[in-house]
Amino acid sequence: MPAPPREGHEGQQHPFPRLRWAALLWLSLWVPAYASVWGFANFLHLCDVAVILTCAGLWTGSALLLSSQAVSSLVIDLLWDVDAASRLFTGRHLLGGTEYLWDPGFPLAVRLVSLFHVVWPVLLVWSLRRVGYDRRGFWLQVALASVLLVAARFTDPRLNINFAFRDPIFHRSLGPAPLHLAVSILGLAVLVYLPVHLALARLFGEQFSLSSRRRETLRSGA
Repeated sequence: MPAPPREGHEGQQHPFPRLRWAALLWLSLWVPAYASVWGFANFLHLCDVAVILTCAGLWTGSALLLSSQAVSSLVIDLLWDVDAASRLFTGRHLLGGTEYLWDPGFPLAVRLVSLFHVVWPVLLVWSLRRVGYDRRGFWLQVALASVLLVAARFTDPRLNINFAFRDPIFHRSLGPAPLHLAVSILGLAVLVYLPVHLALARLFGEQFSLSSRRRETLRSGA
């Protein structure tokens, strides 16, 4: 008889049996490369935290982690892609944020691995098709973003990590630190995260509910 499939902690086959190892390999290459050029403070960036937590979600098969990072990354990465494409095809940056890709002062290898922004939205949507969208991901991401924005205030203001010092449109402070952070977090949650959350819940929420019921059935029969 053929051997039964390998199963996870709850009696289910791991949703990403091969990709989880690719995620681990990616982190082992990407983290040292980024740290060597930008330092570890760079890992306070929401998009870089998203890489680490997405890989953790792929490793553990956690719908909650993958959902939270889909809420965080889809719009931000697509804007990054639009800006890079604008520079590539028109010679001008539409939004800004990708100037370093054309800066020879940065190692070519590091600039190339930054192209993960192109792949990440596709990877996250594909992963949610497998595990479903956990609606708690929205609240987890709002909490994570709040912590990261506050932490970014303790870094060099010139870096403006997560726009914790100056907004991304007018490049100005929105007031004293507490006010600036509160407005930034609220704006991020309502204008970016909430629309993505609603779309993902509509597209993949039922898949997560079915998966949850299946896990409960397996637990009851154990």
